[in-house]
Amino acid sequence: MPDNVRVSVCMAAYNGSEFIEEQIQSILTELGPHDELLIVDDESADDTVALVEAIGDPRITLHRNKQNLGYVRTFEKAITLSRGKYIFLSDQDDIWIPGRLEKMLRVLDKNSVVVTNCKHFGGRSGRFHDIRLRSTDSGKHLRNLLGIVIGYRLHWGCAMAFAADLKDLALPFPPHMSESHDQWLAMCGNFSRSIAYLEDDTILHRLHDENLTPNKMRGISKILRARAMFLANLVTLAIRTKRRAARVTVNS
Repeated sequence: MPDNVRVSVCMAAYNGSEFIEEQIQSILTELGPHDELLIVDDESADDTVALVEAIGDPRITLHRNKQNLGYVRTFEKAITLSRGKYIFLSDQDDIWIPGRLEKMLRVLDKNSVVVTNCKHFGGRSGRFHDIRLRSTDSGKHLRNLLGIVIGYRLHWGCAMAFAADLKDLALPFPPHMSESHDQWLAMCGNFSRSIAYLEDDTILHRLHDENLTPNKMRGISKILRARAMFLANLVTLAIRTKRRAARVTVNS
């Protein structure tokens, strides 16, 4: 793998043998020789690791967790290990629509984060799957942050990419964060006032019984815990932004 990696695709894998090969092939078709697909397996009990290793593409790097960390910490590890100038998130069971990578890279020339819409297929959809991003909301950062906290502004991680510079703000993930890493990254982009929404569907998002996003309303206690976590995330971002500004002042 060359040192000057352009794009890192970060995938968290766990018992994904049913769909992961199809997803990987759709990704590799989009990647160039200076790109990498970084897969972190979260101690799968099926044939996921063997299937990935059998593909034998030099652009694939496979890391195996020694214990199950859960999808949030597995994505955090993948992002930490990434070497690319631009980072794309990937689930193990979707399909990339041809042309998505270059389309999103063009937007990242002027923005730290880009998020697109998804075309959902393969199963029963819920109310979350009807939420779509609008390009006209890209600059409404305060409203977007409020929408994340309340729950009406949804960002799919599988439809997200960001510049590596954002890692300085986004990593490490807050220790209290047990879900919604994609919403955290969207908060980072909105907090830094550098995020763009594309209305295009750039990925086929597969719906099945093992999806992490629920297809029905959650219980009130879970909703309140999620709202509290998002508010804590805002506090974390405010502190990190202040510290980063102080470092810039000292170094200037």
